[in-house]
Amino acid sequence: MAERIIVYAIIMIFFIPGQTKISAMHRWDVSPKEAVAIQRQWCAKVVRRDRLGAVQRVAGIDVGFKERGAVARAAVVILRYPNLTLVEQVVVERPAEFPYIPGLLSFREVPVVLEALARLARAPDLLLCDAQGYAHPRRFGLASHLGVLTDTPSIGVAKTRLIGEHAPVPVQRGGWTPLRDRDEIIGAALRTRTGVKPLYVSVGHRVCLETALWLVMSCVTKYRLPETTRWAHRIASGP
Repeated sequence: MAERIIVYAIIMIFFIPGQTKISAMHRWDVSPKEAVAIQRQWCAKVVRRDRLGAVQRVAGIDVGFKERGAVARAAVVILRYPNLTLVEQVVVERPAEFPYIPGLLSFREVPVVLEALARLARAPDLLLCDAQGYAHPRRFGLASHLGVLTDTPSIGVAKTRLIGEHAPVPVQRGGWTPLRDRDEIIGAALRTRTGVKPLYVSVGHRVCLETALWLVMSCVTKYRLPETTRWAHRIASGP
């Protein structure tokens, strides 16, 4: 019984003062079928209302790949909020052990992101992920997965749409329209720059959609991407 608790770790498994805690965990050595089952079970843990405190350190998170997808490269940048100055950055590389399967990217990317988060000097107050959150076939994209595992407010800020439909997005900066899957609002298409393609924003964990949109826009300067994920994307895609 003790071994089973250690393997599944549905408890807090560690906490290092000042660093990111892992409040829950599951196995990573799973098949695609088992991964889908985990998503269907764990999506119930997602909190889609505001449960965040003062935001002073915002993390931008992205994962790139090297050696034809064999090596995952996670970049985590910490920006001071709201002035968006760079405070800290961490890059971690490790073999990508799970195959590339749309809808299951968190099983390929989250392990290396957790390693990067563990190396931060201080835990972030908010995670902005270059990924989907609730806007996912099983309502448990990478932003939600990571938010639940670390019990940290998180937002999915994706460059492309995975599922759902939306009406035309207002052309002006800050315009948005709901992203719907059948009758459910799962996120929003957000115009971060006038006349530029929208981003797809969705709840990750411990934040409502309206707050997520406001926070994303508050991290946008003159580029399409918010500064958080723009920095992370550049670093994750680096040599």
